[in-house]
Amino acid sequence: MQIRSADAPRGRVVWAMALVLIAVTALLGAAPGPATAAPPDGPPVPVLSWGPCGGPQDGFECATALVPLDHRRPTGPTIPLAVTRRLAADPARRTGVLLLHPGGPGNSGVDFARNSHAALPAALRDSFDVVGYDMRGVARSGQVECWDDKEYAAAVDAARGVPGPGALHRAVRQGADFAAACRQRSGDLLPFVGTGSNAKDIDLLRRALGEETLSFYGRSFGSYVGTVYAAQFPRRVRAMVLDGAYDPRLYADVPYAYDGAQFAALDAAVGRFLDWCAGNAALCGFGEGRPRQAFEELKRALDADPVVTASGRPATGYTLAYRLMFNINAGKEIWPYLGEALRAAQARQASFLLSPPSPASFDFLTVNTAVECTDRVYPAGRPLLGALVGAHAAAAPLLGPAIGLGPPTYDHNHAPACVQWRADRPSRFEGSYRAAGSAPILVLGTTGDPDTPYQDAVALAGTLENGRLLTFAAEGHTAYNRSACVSALATGYLATLALPARGTVCADETPPEPVGRRIAAPEVDETRDVIPALR
Repeated sequence: MQIRSADAPRGRVVWAMALVLIAVTALLGAAPGPATAAPPDGPPVPVLSWGPCGGPQDGFECATALVPLDHRRPTGPTIPLAVTRRLAADPARRTGVLLLHPGGPGNSGVDFARNSHAALPAALRDSFDVVGYDMRGVARSGQVECWDDKEYAAAVDAARGVPGPGALHRAVRQGADFAAACRQRSGDLLPFVGTGSNAKDIDLLRRALGEETLSFYGRSFGSYVGTVYAAQFPRRVRAMVLDGAYDPRLYADVPYAYDGAQFAALDAAVGRFLDWCAGNAALCGFGEGRPRQAFEELKRALDADPVVTASGRPATGYTLAYRLMFNINAGKEIWPYLGEALRAAQARQASFLLSPPSPASFDFLTVNTAVECTDRVYPAGRPLLGALVGAHAAAAPLLGPAIGLGPPTYDHNHAPACVQWRADRPSRFEGSYRAAGSAPILVLGTTGDPDTPYQDAVALAGTLENGRLLTFAAEGHTAYNRSACVSALATGYLATLALPARGTVCADETPPEPVGRRIAAPEVDETRDVIPALR
């Protein structure tokens, strides 16, 4: 059947059907399928044989946990999960295990724990065994494969910052091709990479570690993992901090509405940065007082005449939009560096905003799409897909067209692949998110978050039976260790279970500083998640 898109003429009947579907389906989401009952006999507890990790001797040790591939078959085929830990520095004060879960999906939890340990306050390093793991389908735990590097590079190199006619049709076609490649290359694994299974893996790790309860810090996508874990195992939560939180119901059950809010948050954050440039021309250094116009002109100029990078690949307006999507997450302190990088791109000089996605990026983006297509059920129908993807892109003019009408990459543009996803979803979580009976759960929300909108944190805190919201009034993605106020309150809660007062707002974001004040400019790399060192 021929794909029809909003770029091509369509009859009034098709558009009428699409509008009806928009009004009903997008608000209600797809009807969840029936949940599968758990078998009476649980899986065997993994045996963790700890040993050296290899590489730098940083005090961590590593092991492999064998868990069921399909938790409906607890004694069936298994999948190995890479696990790491560093024991509490002060055994006499040991409280238990603190599991760190990174963003993504697609980031390595092993790397997250090892790279973040030094940034943790001493109160946590002294009293907790810090644990991380690569969740199923990620890195050392059976990397999901879809497009190969050559196919992915061709798709992103051909994308444009200002897509022209036919872009929506191409995005839908690429979504179908990506989904088909996932089925071909990872078909046996795809049904089982969802967060419902991921949470069950965590509880097996808890048991393997010999702990009655867990303390948990999850950021960005890790907040959804924590939410699902608490929902399934509420009595196993000692303390939990969910940073850069998801609204779980919208994310899983009303995905078009969730995507629309994410597009809006991203564009609003970029808009606030460009408005700051307009009022602080000397500190920003880009746009000569008209940065929005200059940004649009730069995207078009790079599309028309891409910069050839050291790797030989082109940097287009799409490359600029893609990199800005991730780097805007660092908050106000990076704004002068973004201005400098935009000015360098304008002069066709080396700039971290002109770095095409790499093979390491492709590994991250592959899992990012595959897990979200497993967790989320988009309403079927290409007319609805075309209408809503086109509407989301148009409503977020700074980055929306480039990201929304580009190939499958990050959260915002998964709809073209997920609508055409053919794998079963037995590992998708379909229960209540209330986590009834759990210990108090601290939810961190940043008011200007470009990636996980602040209203998601508000919604999650209200959804959880024992949720408590802590607000960071700032730009940027996530809050822990970006704010001394947030860090002190969240650390105190993890260490002593003392919650911040209801309605607490922290407002101590690091302001923009002239370029050169730092030893090195900050840079957000989508393949490497890490808790920042508190400044």
